[in-house]
Amino acid sequence: MEFSAVKYISECYIKPKYEVEESEQPYHLSPFDLIFLSVHYNQKGLLFAKPNQETFNIHKLLQNLKDSLAETLVHFYPLAGQFDTTINEDQHRCLVYVDCKKGPGARFIHAKLDVTVSDITTPSHVPKVVKSFFDHQNGGEVVNHDGHSWPLLSIQVTELIDGIFIGCSMNHVLVDGTSFWHFWNIWSQIQQAINGDEQISVSRPPIHEE
Repeated sequence: MEFSAVKYISECYIKPKYEVEESEQPYHLSPFDLIFLSVHYNQKGLLFAKPNQETFNIHKLLQNLKDSLAETLVHFYPLAGQFDTTINEDQHRCLVYVDCKKGPGARFIHAKLDVTVSDITTPSHVPKVVKSFFDHQNGGEVVNHDGHSWPLLSIQVTELIDGIFIGCSMNHVLVDGTSFWHFWNIWSQIQQAINGDEQISVSRPPIHEE
């Protein structure tokens, strides 16, 4: 089945809701982390049905997601920065680290595609168009090392006819599978609190000291 191209509506960048003292210092990476500089970003997404077609407000959802993401980044502040490299020619040393203040922040994209949830879930194979639900495609050429100029975290919210797909692209140098879903869970908890469904209680924030 052929699908039309995803239409990109808007783009902005999200910083932590308030200043984090620790973000003033470089976030150093371990030798094991640096192994992943040449591989691609970690990408996963969640597909939701619209709760109520008549009362659903995409603009309210987007604003709530931006607000909750800004609060989530207080706990995951390195994801709002970019990589930087220091070269010491005298010591023949090259140091790659995260400058938590570098760059505009995490990218947040709003896109739209006129297909239904069943168009995505019914085929026996994942439709190729799903790849466009994520940022950092660029012909598949973007790798983790590009975090020197690309955001370390990108969120793309793609509005479907009867659903919402939230695609998350996260630099694999910083995040493995376990910490990826830890980020999702904390963001979800904060988002639910903004919606009034529960109180904010970040039960297990990430540990940044190695």
